[in-house]
Amino acid sequence: MDTILYHSTNRGLPGAAAAAVPFREALLRGLAPDGGLYMPVALPRLDPSRLAALRDAPYARIAFEVLRPFTAGTLADDAFLRLCEDAYDFEVPLEPLEEGAWILRLDRGPTASFKDFAARWMARMMRELREPGRETTILVATSGDTGSAVGEAFRGVEGFRVVLLYPENEVSAVQKRQLDGIGLNVRALSVAGSFDECQALVKQAFLDPALAGLGLSSANSINIGRILPQSVYYVYAWLRVARDGGPFTVSVPSGNFGNSFGGEIARRMGLPVARLILAVNANDEFPRFLGSGGYRPVSPSRACLSNAMNVGNPSNLARYFDAYGGTVTREGAVRKAPDLAAMRGALESVSIGDDETVACIRETWTRRRVLLEPHGAVGVAALRRLGAGPGPSVCLETAHPAKFPEVIERELGFAPEPPEAFRRLAEREPAVQRIPATYEALRETLTRNA
Repeated sequence: MDTILYHSTNRGLPGAAAAAVPFREALLRGLAPDGGLYMPVALPRLDPSRLAALRDAPYARIAFEVLRPFTAGTLADDAFLRLCEDAYDFEVPLEPLEEGAWILRLDRGPTASFKDFAARWMARMMRELREPGRETTILVATSGDTGSAVGEAFRGVEGFRVVLLYPENEVSAVQKRQLDGIGLNVRALSVAGSFDECQALVKQAFLDPALAGLGLSSANSINIGRILPQSVYYVYAWLRVARDGGPFTVSVPSGNFGNSFGGEIARRMGLPVARLILAVNANDEFPRFLGSGGYRPVSPSRACLSNAMNVGNPSNLARYFDAYGGTVTREGAVRKAPDLAAMRGALESVSIGDDETVACIRETWTRRRVLLEPHGAVGVAALRRLGAGPGPSVCLETAHPAKFPEVIERELGFAPEPPEAFRRLAEREPAVQRIPATYEALRETLTRNA
């Protein structure tokens, strides 16, 4: 099996990292030295005959087949299969939505969020591949679900400490309780600012030579270890719903664009994704870009009910630009335009406001008895606005409705039944630490607690 190398999305810019690196280095670094995001130099092809044999295989086996080429040269096959089985020990149901359309429920993991799929796999890979005796600090900005998924995945893992930054006024009460209550080697920082400010602080820390001794690494979707495993559930969904092997459509609630880029990777590997819909909330920088060809971040980002998608300048847009031959900086400055015609041919994007989001929640429950939360509702509303087909359609439900009980109770008159993951929250004592949205405050916190 050929070894896949990883290059920076900033390649070609002045001061860019010249050499591509192996998977282990890309995973443990998180961010390339030049501030770019790592991308595979080449993508493996999905073997149709091997895929056909996986039609009814368990999720962990599908993950093994899809992800093995990306990690060649790291773990033996039997060890890698055990790792996948350990990461994916929960169900991944597909729920009928309407004729020809399904909801892929990615909310059954230990933190009831789709982020569990990537965080658990990545944490286990980091544990296996880290340098013995070296302490690693995982630094994460989160708009809600990423932080709790990463924190739980690394909780109690020797050799790692985790620092989570979240915007104090942009997470739900349940999400805040999850973040503040992880404990052990995980610390959550409540930041007096927006998610974009949290994300900017994290990126600044990675480029600060004064923090080199902390062994900083990322578990945000800027880390390639978060992106690759998110390609698996597209393959899983297609195997389950496209029994004839034909094309299908996927609608993806999108904030930082890591989730949808997993679908883009799967499509480029040969999965017959006819339409990849990037459904955004009022932070509509990407649909405006597809329409006009001019990119301008939404700053400050707009607060919406689908809070994990309140991202005005998605980090993973750099990966989309790179995949289509362009370059965009982390500040949102376009250095080289991508092939816009190719982008428009492969991707669709639409903005769904809060009114349409709650209307979709009400209508889907009333007509179909399918319970959605705000993020999943954005994806369903986008599919309904743009129309289904060709082939079956799948909408990703990215969080459990019980994470947003206030919205559900206000719109539908009842509170969702909490999953088992939430019952464990009551057993933990939350620890709250607040900091201002300044880099000086973050650096001081990191160094003081090293």
